[in-house]
Amino acid sequence: MTRVVACQLAPVIGDLAANAELSSAAVRAAVDDGADVIVLPELVTSGYVFASPEEARTLAIRPDHGVLGSWAAACTARGGAQSPVVIGGFCELGDDGLLYNSAAVVDASGVRAVYRKAHLWDREKLVFTPGSAAPPVVETAHGRIAVMVCYDLEFPEWTRTAALADADLIAVPTNWPLVARPDGERAPEVVIAMAAARVNHVAIACADRTGTERGVDWNEGTSIVSADGWVVSAVGAGTGVAQADLDLTASRDKRLTEHAHLMDDRRTELYGAVAPTV
Repeated sequence: MTRVVACQLAPVIGDLAANAELSSAAVRAAVDDGADVIVLPELVTSGYVFASPEEARTLAIRPDHGVLGSWAAACTARGGAQSPVVIGGFCELGDDGLLYNSAAVVDASGVRAVYRKAHLWDREKLVFTPGSAAPPVVETAHGRIAVMVCYDLEFPEWTRTAALADADLIAVPTNWPLVARPDGERAPEVVIAMAAARVNHVAIACADRTGTERGVDWNEGTSIVSADGWVVSAVGAGTGVAQADLDLTASRDKRLTEHAHLMDDRRTELYGAVAPTV
């Protein structure tokens, strides 16, 4: 079994040092508690609600920044073949001088992969350049982990892309703004995660924000969803962790019944209108 932990934190806009310690402390605590995979929120190093693109640039870091190194260092407490894996969001300054809403996959050896959010939400388009690559699927000691960021999850083509690349787990750093919903209902993004998990038979771990940032309240929707599409752990209000022991290899079996198979039963020749090439 793989212990998956999603951390619901409250980073402070503009305070790189405080957010570095906050996120690193969360990783250390999770590792000490036996976590194998740890997911941190979107833009956990910087905060989310930038006053301007110029402010975002002052908070942007490269993948070799010390905060990602501190995540890796925390993983060395149980390094070697069983090193924990951290997936966390950061405001990236690319070598091209552009800003990206990114997430890094880190273990005791360092940064394994960086993903740049492809689907930018609302005013993110005023700050970031969208990524142009599919979610990476990283072979780790604990399974094949794909990464995407927040709004990416709402595009079924993207989660299907990760599933077709043989992901066992999709890790999703996210900041979901609070929206109205009927009493007793889950946040809509959690419902989307449940559906995506079920139709692809792949586990999904979402790490959301808590608190209020420059007038924006967060959904506090941190959840771990099994490959069958059920929420098996959630945080609720405030800081905390969702934690679940999952058999991630179960994601590799796409059979629903003896004669039904989620991937083999696709009719790709009929789907041209979904993703036209022109």
